[in-house]
Amino acid sequence: MKKILLLTLSVILFNACKDKESRTDTKEADLEIHDQIAIANGFKQLDSINKIKFTFNVAINDTVRTERRWSWDLNNNEISLMEKDSTMSYIKKDSITVKNQYIDRRFVNDSYWLLFPFQLKWSDADISDVQLAKAPISKKEMHMLTVSYPSDGGYTPGDSYDIYYNEDFIIQEWVYKAAGGGREMATTWEDYEDFEGIKISKMHKSLDESFQLYFTNISVE
Repeated sequence: MKKILLLTLSVILFNACKDKESRTDTKEADLEIHDQIAIANGFKQLDSINKIKFTFNVAINDTVRTERRWSWDLNNNEISLMEKDSTMSYIKKDSITVKNQYIDRRFVNDSYWLLFPFQLKWSDADISDVQLAKAPISKKEMHMLTVSYPSDGGYTPGDSYDIYYNEDFIIQEWVYKAAGGGREMATTWEDYEDFEGIKISKMHKSLDESFQLYFTNISVE
């Protein structure tokens, strides 16, 4: 009788857990695609993060052209840039002074590459319907959506991105398109690593690998 009771309780607990997982999966499945991409990359963990540090690097034909070290205190939105032998800091607000635009412009660019999946939640962008399309570099068929920014405001108004992602809502490639039919650039999203629940792609390469944008010295506290 005791064995039967234990078995019955185990079945009840198993089914209860299964029902809870099913409800959670259903709830997340009902979210918009951009929300699912952000969540898959650790958006919900941001509330427990105090500081993010990283170095933004760009190499052209194996020659490093850019190297910027960043420290971002999320509690008070204080951002520090260490570039060459100088350090500059500011508090990021809705209104940026002319004095701080130099550092802010670079932080916006570098952090977009670092945490673009979260920008889908933060930014005022138009997001297209999802379709199946062949990715530009791997030539694999993936889910694709286009993220378009308004034609006014920001440092690069009117820019757009074609995002190619897998079944787990993790970006694999993208195509950056400058406003007005300007230049386009396709790169990979690879070498993902988990930092306290935040998934970060550490390497982005062009098709011929002559362009490489990558992150080093990443820490999440």
